Amino acid sequence: MSIRTKVLGLVDVMMRVPPILIIDEILKIGMGLPTRFYPGYNMTSVDGTNSSNVINVESSTFSSSVVNSTNTVLSQAVNNASNAAVSEGMLSRSFTDMMDDLAQEDTFSDILALTSIKFIICVLGFFAASCVFMLWTRHLVMVYMYVISLSLTFLSYWSNVATVKLLQSSPCVIIDIASFNTTRLLDPTGAVMSLIPHLVAQWFMGMLFAYIHLGPRYKLLQRAMPLIYAIPIILSIFPLPAKFTHYLPVVAVTAPMVLSKIVLFGSTMEAGKTIYNGYQYAMNFISNFGLSALIENEWQRLNVPSVLRVFWTIRIVQQFISIAMSDGLTTDNFMPTMQKLLVDGCETLTAVLGMTSIISVLCHYVGKAFQWFLLAFDADEEKSLGTVSAVLFYILALQTGLTSLPPEKRFVRLCRNLCLLVTALLHFLHNIVSPILMSLSAARNPSRKRHLRALLVCAFLITAPLSLLIYLWSRHEPSTWLLAVTAFSVEVIVKVLVSLAIYTLFLLDARRQTFWEKLDDYLYYVRAFGNSVEFCFGILLFFNGAWILIFESGGAIRAIMMCIHAYFNIWCEARAGWSVFMKRRSAVHKISALPEASPAQLRDFDDVCAICYQEMFSAKITRCRHFFHGVCLRKWLYVQDRCPLCHEIMMYTEKNDDSEDSADVENNDAAAQPEARDTDNTQRATESNVNVAQFSTDPSTTSAATSATSATAAAVATVAASNTPHGFRLSPDMIMRD
Repeated sequence: MSIRTKVLGLVDVMMRVPPILIIDEILKIGMGLPTRFYPGYNMTSVDGTNSSNVINVESSTFSSSVVNSTNTVLSQAVNNASNAAVSEGMLSRSFTDMMDDLAQEDTFSDILALTSIKFIICVLGFFAASCVFMLWTRHLVMVYMYVISLSLTFLSYWSNVATVKLLQSSPCVIIDIASFNTTRLLDPTGAVMSLIPHLVAQWFMGMLFAYIHLGPRYKLLQRAMPLIYAIPIILSIFPLPAKFTHYLPVVAVTAPMVLSKIVLFGSTMEAGKTIYNGYQYAMNFISNFGLSALIENEWQRLNVPSVLRVFWTIRIVQQFISIAMSDGLTTDNFMPTMQKLLVDGCETLTAVLGMTSIISVLCHYVGKAFQWFLLAFDADEEKSLGTVSAVLFYILALQTGLTSLPPEKRFVRLCRNLCLLVTALLHFLHNIVSPILMSLSAARNPSRKRHLRALLVCAFLITAPLSLLIYLWSRHEPSTWLLAVTAFSVEVIVKVLVSLAIYTLFLLDARRQTFWEKLDDYLYYVRAFGNSVEFCFGILLFFNGAWILIFESGGAIRAIMMCIHAYFNIWCEARAGWSVFMKRRSAVHKISALPEASPAQLRDFDDVCAICYQEMFSAKITRCRHFFHGVCLRKWLYVQDRCPLCHEIMMYTEKNDDSEDSADVENNDAAAQPEARDTDNTQRATESNVNVAQFSTDPSTTSAATSATSATAAAVATVAASNTPHGFRLSPDMIMRD
């Protein structure tokens, strides 16, 4: 990516930050709606001091008398309704009378009217800022050009007004120039020296407006624009009547305002057409590619994560500078300042989104650091680590109502959410290191450095949650939150221990000279133990969440997340585990029904297993007289009941008994084909055997295979002896995990 592309991308990101700032300010004032009607509610700030009343913060335009009278009306109406409800019942007419009293009260009606106006303005501002944020870059540049040109007009007006007032209260400048009064002309505090910066600024603003405005560009007007901006200052140096010079700033901004209004009225239809075209584009995109593809495409086009990161950084830096300039920054108040910045950094939904984007970057680089340490640069888990962490943090923030909490409770809740995020991050890191451990143990990798690095990461994944639990249990009382953190931490420890146990079994198998038939059973038992522990913790977390939902802090988001957890982490896991158990049980019963090969039969066979290519010291004999390891054949039976070589049905059921004779006839007919087809059959069977060899899900069996040339030759001989005409191919997608 070139430097020019990076710079343009940064400019595009910076242009999309102001709409987010506007949305954040609108959300900060609660969309113009008051959060409390009673001014006695005080909110304690982070440093322990009481902040101003919420009613005064939300409605600072109202005087204390208005608020007190409103409270009096509210209190009296509520008391009357309560007394009537006690004496006459809940359906008495006093409730209607209460609403009538409130509607007839002028003060309360004014409050409702002003609140409604504020809410409507906030909604319109929110919608406008959202539309501007989603504009294409070309339209966004046009919006900024119009806003800048309009801002230049107002800035020029205010500057001209201030300069005219200054010149009216000072001696006539043109007389001083004509009389060469150098004393007043060169006075640093005089009118002339104050006049020059304003004149230069007006000339510059006129040139800039002529360059960027979107209105009609008449050649003469373009050249005269700097002079139009500066004409009030130039005429004010002459001894003109005060009534005349008073209107000069208004006359000067007439031409720029007319051009701006022409642009505004002329672009109204264009703006409506742009919105309609955007709607049509979205509908066509959804019909062709789906809603998720549209969201992903717009997410990348708008570069939302980068915009949110820049927004949150600007927000925090601005607050930090404000605190440092007002209170100063010392070692004593450094930690309270950081605490206040974190609390203010998640007080609105947009601020939480910005913090989420920062956390996403941090988790992404944590994953990259572990990936670099493990010398594995193709891990897919690291690519999604930042995204999954961001989604988890934002869901936790919504689920716990982070933005609606008071500052001191918000900081506590933020720390608790971060603890849960850290435990989830440990799970993600285990997902990175576990496949590496399996590949190192199965591939007989001689690099001790890679083994040591993976084991060090496993040691970290065991000690880190243990240290966290010791710290938390020593400083906090038992609670539902602490129970959840404990469950997550113990679960990651169990997962790491299971991975280490499997890694050890594979290493032991790699050092054995003979085939280890019990390895598959041991792996199954270890994995079953780990999955059972995870399933039990899933049930525990479900009941823990149900307790929180019912007795502590319920909410729609928490209920939805509990339903998702119950379905995916409990029901689906239980169904999948039961399915694996039943398949394994069925395969074991089928294998037990097959006869065991005697030592004499194995000596006469004198070949390797056609599935794993390893020597057979024990084997099972199928109905079609083929020899396989019992473990290998059991894994094959997870997929189908046919022989891997000749594809005869190994286990006949009642449905297959009637068709047994017809199948034998077909096999005899196939065996009686001319010898000219033997070569083709052998070649096709060879391909089938090579694909069958890929079926083994046990990495240790693959790693311990004999050399490719001799094994393939022996397998070809075995298949040729079966004299089968079938050319069966097993795709890798059919391989089943044990």
